[in-house]
Amino acid sequence: MDSTYETLLLDVDETGICTLTINRPDKLNALNNLVLEELAEAVDAIKENFKIKSLIITGAGEKGFVAGADIKELSSLDPVSGQKASQKGQSVFQKIEDLTIPVIAAVNGYALGGGCELAMACHLRIAFDKAAFGLPEVSLGLIPGYGGTQRLTQLVGRGKALELIMTGRQVKADEAYEIGLINQVTEHSPVDEAKSMLSKIMKQGPVAIKNALLAVKEAGSGSGYEEEAKLFG
Repeated sequence: MDSTYETLLLDVDETGICTLTINRPDKLNALNNLVLEELAEAVDAIKENFKIKSLIITGAGEKGFVAGADIKELSSLDPVSGQKASQKGQSVFQKIEDLTIPVIAAVNGYALGGGCELAMACHLRIAFDKAAFGLPEVSLGLIPGYGGTQRLTQLVGRGKALELIMTGRQVKADEAYEIGLINQVTEHSPVDEAKSMLSKIMKQGPVAIKNALLAVKEAGSGSGYEEEAKLFG
């Protein structure tokens, strides 16, 4: 693929696995408007590239997968712009969830706020054993706005989701696995582990994999995302 992005790195191997790396390591790969715009553009390009059979999303550096949204940008939001920002993030992450190729988040470090929400938008999640997850938006007087209230509930259940959202506490990889937030914990490279899992998935019938993704997605349909965006603003 043509890697002409300022904040992303893309690589496609000979088996059709695309690795998309959010490349702002000096900011712990925090999500700003440019990252979201480029992520949307990249996902659209991946969707149209039939050579790509699966996708891994990860973060650059050793400390952060994505350590939340850009606080500088968040601090400038009023209720109207806040709702629009939420809808924009939701739209980008929905593009990822809607892909009909398997998508794995390879979580190499902190996955906080929007980073946790990005990981949850992926179909599967594999985390380095030192990784940490959390939705700390309440400490800023906000709620998760990029789909987190909906996807966390779908993954871990209503009670645990409310606990994590209302306390804003972080959970380490082992606890994240225990509560169902992630699929696997590894002491090794989560990207390598993701490639290993995808190699097994890609041996199955591609039509069956596509249909499984489409069918399971319908379990989470509803109006919750719209309500979240209103409340975020």
